[in-house]
Amino acid sequence: QVQLVESGGGLVQAGGSLRLSCATSSTIFSISTMSWYRQAPGKQRELVAAITTGDATNYAESVKGRFTISRDKNKNTVYLQMNGLKPEDTAVYYCNAAPMAFLRDYWGQGTQVTVSS
Repeated sequence: QVQLVESGGGLVQAGGSLRLSCATSSTIFSISTMSWYRQAPGKQRELVAAITTGDATNYAESVKGRFTISRDKNKNTVYLQMNGLKPEDTAVYYCNAAPMAFLRDYWGQGTQVTVSS
């Protein structure tokens, strides 16, 4: 069974920083585009950032210049460094693994990020 284990959420003041982590098995990690999504109350889940196996990255316009996604192949972990946090970044953040040639993707359990003004 594929598991994505997230950590790093919490409460932070506006302008602060947090780093989210998501670990999975080497088998899945090595063949997956890894992404972070978020879902705020009453809103749809949205893509925040993604990183391919070749380290190409993609960001939502709202987080460009503030968030950085990276992956550590030795630790089978993807990170989301979030700087300059704003109250509108408040959401549950989900890790996603999309393995190449699989017919499905996988989700973490979600971690709450709350930014106070």
